[in-house]
Amino acid sequence: MRRREQREHIFKLLFMTEFNSEEEMSEQLSLYFDTLEELSEKDQEYMSRKYRHVLEKIRRDRCTVKMRQANGWKTKRMSRVDLTALRLAVYELKYDKDVPTGVAINEAVELAKRFGGETSGSFVNGILGKIANSESEEKSE
Repeated sequence: MRRREQREHIFKLLFMTEFNSEEEMSEQLSLYFDTLEELSEKDQEYMSRKYRHVLEKIRRDRCTVKMRQANGWKTKRMSRVDLTALRLAVYELKYDKDVPTGVAINEAVELAKRFGGETSGSFVNGILGKIANSESEEKSE
């Protein structure tokens, strides 16, 4: 399975978290993976691990700290699709060194376009662009 497909599945799992309790998600994960045809054990391990890492960072509120770049947009006002795409991308930008900045942004924008509303892609792109710029400015200082 390609990384893009894995990322989409991780996105869907994170989105499901918005509607299920922590206790329910354990069973939901199993059910979700059971529906995927030809899922290798390696792919399932990778997706489960990354899903759990993103959740851990969200719960510690580290992944959403940078959401301040949203200029007055509180996360409660954002669509759940946009917020999920942003959380996954912020995790990749900040914690997943195997994912280049451009790839994290592009993939999040594509997920937002595919699953979100008419303006989701540009909204996600704008916020992630600001986050990436502030990250690069912090590194150059």
